[in-house]
Amino acid sequence: MMNNIVESERSLSRTIFFYIVSETLFSFFVSFLFFFFIFFVNQLLLMAQEILTKRVPFNQVALLVLYSLPSIVAMAAPFASLVGTLMTVGRLSSDNEVLVLLSSGLSYRNIFLPALVVGLLISLVSFFANDVLLPAGTVQFSRLYRRILVSTPALELEANSVKRFKDTVVVTGDVTGNAISDVLILDRTSDGERRVIMARTAELKDGGKQGLSLDLDDAFIQSSKEVSRRDYDYGSSGFLRYWVPQEDLIQAVSSIGPREMSSTDVLREIKNKEENLKEKLDQRYNKALTHALSLETAMRKGPEDTEWNRRANYALNFLREANAAEALKNDRSLLIYRLEYYKKFSIPFGALSFVFLAVSLGLLAKKSGQTVGFIFGLLIAVIYWALLLGGQTMGMRLGYSPFWSMWLPNILALSIGVIMGIIRIRR
Repeated sequence: MMNNIVESERSLSRTIFFYIVSETLFSFFVSFLFFFFIFFVNQLLLMAQEILTKRVPFNQVALLVLYSLPSIVAMAAPFASLVGTLMTVGRLSSDNEVLVLLSSGLSYRNIFLPALVVGLLISLVSFFANDVLLPAGTVQFSRLYRRILVSTPALELEANSVKRFKDTVVVTGDVTGNAISDVLILDRTSDGERRVIMARTAELKDGGKQGLSLDLDDAFIQSSKEVSRRDYDYGSSGFLRYWVPQEDLIQAVSSIGPREMSSTDVLREIKNKEENLKEKLDQRYNKALTHALSLETAMRKGPEDTEWNRRANYALNFLREANAAEALKNDRSLLIYRLEYYKKFSIPFGALSFVFLAVSLGLLAKKSGQTVGFIFGLLIAVIYWALLLGGQTMGMRLGYSPFWSMWLPNILALSIGVIMGIIRIRR
């Protein structure tokens, strides 16, 4: 009995626990700096460079970068957890510290438990950054960008691009400074008329509080009624000034998607969209049922009744409503919100699932454990990211389950890690 108690007490060591935790945190910090730099360069410096070319003050660019940092932290932390744990366990294994630990009568729990604690801590920090700091930073980012946009409207028009404002779509050709060639404008007037405006060249100007001004040369205008497309007017002008109101510019950058929302806000939007979808489906089904009943009535009464001649219309209307209901089920907006909701949990808590895989792989290292762990960590991170993007693509295009699309990479990492860990312990 006494031997069992002594063995149980020796199966866990507080000193080794804090030693492995400190080593893992140090490797995580180094790996985090690496991934942070990569995401920073790919996402933030490119954005900053684009804005700096439009002569935006540096302090405002720095604030935009600062407000974008939470998304970088949320993305870098899980991958840093994977690489950091691999580097730590790989070094312990290659330096024979794991062998000494086991020879002292201690179990593998002295390695798994500290790694799990660090992984859970990193997951919570990553989730906090993604769910709390990211929405707050997005709000501040949007406010600052709106102020920059009002003072620097050239930000909104790029070469060979399509830009959508409230009721206006602007298609541009080459851009040199404020001069734009081959401009196409599609808009709708306050009277409900649709207009197409084309010009060979245009000059972009800041209209102050009025908004954005486009001075068009050799412009052609064609307008048509909303009800009757055959009723149209057209004309040409050597010079035409077109205005995009300031409120339309602000609205173009003020919309926030599910990625920038908190998980509770996304869940609330999902419930609202599900309720709206259910209401629309009920309306479609009721209309389809009405047409089906009318068709049945006409068939029962036979050719002698006037309803008999309308049976084809009833059948077509029934099929139209039924097909419309089926199309409504594939609500792309709702699917995107569901994918982003599960993604908000799968990426941060991927750090926890990486622990099992990283510890199991790290125990296999024989020499140069840190270098091998770093290389394997990068390869696994690339594979994980590819699986995540693939799952998101299949979820959006093929309608796969949002949960499995976002959580399958984590489940695979966890399963492979557990299986490899069991095999390693039994050996």
